[in-house]
Amino acid sequence: MDPLPAFLYRDPQLTRATVLQGSKFFYPNGTQFFLKGVAYQQDTSAAGATPTNATFVDPLSDTSSCQRDVPLLAELGTNIIRTYAIDPAADHSACMKLLNDAGIYVISDLSQPSLSINRNDPEWNVDLFTHYQKVVDTMVQYSNVVGFFAGNEVSNQNNNTGASAYVKAAVRDTKQYIKDKNYRWMGVGYAANDDPPIRDQIADYFNCGPADESVDFFGYNIYSWCGSSDFEASGYNRLIDFFQTYSVPMFFAEYGCNLPGGAADRTFEETTALYSSNMSAVVSGGIVYEYFEEVNDYGLVTVSSDGTATKSKDFSALQQKVRAVDPKGVSMADYNPTAKPANCPQINSTWEANSVLPPTPNESVCSCMVKSSECVPASNLASSSYGDIFNYICGKDESLCSGIQGNSSTGVYGAYTMCADQDKLAFVLNAYYQSLNKAADACDFNGQAKTQAASSQGNCTTLATSKNTTSHNFAVMGTPLARAFTRGEFSVNLYLVVALVGAGMVAL
Repeated sequence: MDPLPAFLYRDPQLTRATVLQGSKFFYPNGTQFFLKGVAYQQDTSAAGATPTNATFVDPLSDTSSCQRDVPLLAELGTNIIRTYAIDPAADHSACMKLLNDAGIYVISDLSQPSLSINRNDPEWNVDLFTHYQKVVDTMVQYSNVVGFFAGNEVSNQNNNTGASAYVKAAVRDTKQYIKDKNYRWMGVGYAANDDPPIRDQIADYFNCGPADESVDFFGYNIYSWCGSSDFEASGYNRLIDFFQTYSVPMFFAEYGCNLPGGAADRTFEETTALYSSNMSAVVSGGIVYEYFEEVNDYGLVTVSSDGTATKSKDFSALQQKVRAVDPKGVSMADYNPTAKPANCPQINSTWEANSVLPPTPNESVCSCMVKSSECVPASNLASSSYGDIFNYICGKDESLCSGIQGNSSTGVYGAYTMCADQDKLAFVLNAYYQSLNKAADACDFNGQAKTQAASSQGNCTTLATSKNTTSHNFAVMGTPLARAFTRGEFSVNLYLVVALVGAGMVAL
């Protein structure tokens, strides 16, 4: 690809798949690729939290909006956009062609508001993995897709760092899925916030360990340069020092502080700094937050009720800064990366994610377990009723809940942690039924459970040990685990004995 500013591209053949080597992105012709991006999505609830609004508008399926906005993005000198939620069933062809013709790449989050890893009750389960796979499947056909974020600010303070283990498992499994499908290279990364107590541990955690488990790139959401700041006051000098030896590309996945005067008064002095020689040697560019003006007041463009787009004052400011920068990269032919992956952070009071990751979601494992059970939920049982049953059984005998819980600090996970709640309930009901020697009233719960003829499925846990695991050892670990978990409409703190993968950490 010709390394001219993106607003000059018009040949659709120029927007070809990027290449990753070491800590740099490259165009196919070997020229280093620096992200000059804009976040492009309206009205999306933050992934990683409990959704208050599960609806969203897929910006890449709205052809009329793309026809209006892509020329404006090109005017800004944009060469990549970030989207936060994609509907894999929608048609993206028109928007992706418009972007391709303008020389604009895409990087997208894999989650959406109602399907994401919740920082307060994290899971990496079959439903999530299926959605991630569908997003990959629908976007792989477009050569201007650089890759995906498996999570965005999921761990955002030191009391929820354990959730990062589930996100890293999502990174591992999505990367393996892309390989298994023989798709072209598309990177899978993570976007972190700039929370001082945990920011270094997060960066190290997603970079440490085997390459098949770690991120292909690391996004940093950073808003520390506000107004007329400088390298020291903004902390950009610290970033340069910390990421100097980072082994994969790091870029700003969001930037553009709106203080002190709001979005319209942004001057984007940090854009000049970002592409200066000392920064561009370490940081691969960035993505400005955001295109659309919304209640949070970060927009470059205001869209009226009739669909008309009006440029804000900061639009011109960003346009001038982006067009003026000329980062000096290295050619791929002359680049010999030597950086090594980071060491995994130690488990302590501010970091609770072990390097041993949750198991790969596998519907066959869950189905096998349910079919092998002699006591299962009643067919008409509402999910709101699950909680009472979990509460009763796990409260009576904590060991009966083994196999459905995990502990990110110790790195031990139940074989069925990735199953749907209904399947987990079948596991617990059957364990209770067996513990009472199949007593006639042990599988009833006032009509909420039923017996069935179990079909012989063999050892279901062995299905979870595939080419993605290093051990077939599923053992009952005796370590107590305190965890608050929610099932249906209840929460309860339990000490659980967990049937786990144990030493069987996943290695692709």
